[in-house]
Amino acid sequence: MTTRRTDTIAAARGDARSQAASAAATAAQSMPYIPAASSPYLPPDVSPNALTWAETVPPAAYTHRVVARGTRIRLQDPTGDACAHLFLLRADAPYERLNIADTLKIPWQAYLGPGHPLLSGDGRVLATLAADTSQHHDAFLGTGSDTWNLAKYGDARPEGPTPSGQSLLTLAAAKHGLTMRDLGPTLSFFQGVRVAEDGAFQWQGAAGPGTSVDLIAELPLIVLIANVPHPLDPRPDYTVGPLRIHAWRGTPTRPGDASFTASPERTRAYLNTIDDWESRQ
Repeated sequence: MTTRRTDTIAAARGDARSQAASAAATAAQSMPYIPAASSPYLPPDVSPNALTWAETVPPAAYTHRVVARGTRIRLQDPTGDACAHLFLLRADAPYERLNIADTLKIPWQAYLGPGHPLLSGDGRVLATLAADTSQHHDAFLGTGSDTWNLAKYGDARPEGPTPSGQSLLTLAAAKHGLTMRDLGPTLSFFQGVRVAEDGAFQWQGAAGPGTSVDLIAELPLIVLIANVPHPLDPRPDYTVGPLRIHAWRGTPTRPGDASFTASPERTRAYLNTIDDWESRQ
């Protein structure tokens, strides 16, 4: 057994730095990359200097970030086993948050795909799903609860081997002064669900490794993500792969863009968003 010296300030500092170096060597595949331009998985279509967020979220982990209006966020499933459970709140007014019912109702579409707006309960667009090479997602079931994880895996603790999405998102929310009461149903990306003719939910799994989605922040956002198995995943083991995230400055959806003019209801939602944002400037 190796003895670590921490009996003096100098020894404690040396011990901490040696541990940090060891952790960096072993965790390089699953960590935030600071600066973002140092990501080993740089998107080929984005200048490294434009990146504002780069991170690999390991299985059974969570992440959180505040992003500016217009930020483009790319989520990527490198192995085909990631499952990004996403919840959004407005950063400058966190009482305004993702509303799944309106997200499905306003575009008259229950299945997420390119151009789909993610709405708040106030009729404004929080984010737009701008690009999607997966289209294996779910807006019905949300993330796994503590009760669900206890029943299936025997443990739901955030520090345990099989944390629930509920427990991890609660931790992520706490980083922003929020509690479980501030959270609602999530969207799940990369593990698809469809509704059968008899109304039953059918798990489709992933489209395959390497797929991605791009989200455009239409307002400044608090982004909360838990990377945990989908509740309908039939595999008995707690199976989930890493999730890659890259974000960079961009522009929000504008009048004349395809998403903006896709339907009268969507146009109204984007106009509501612009009107509210401009009145606060």
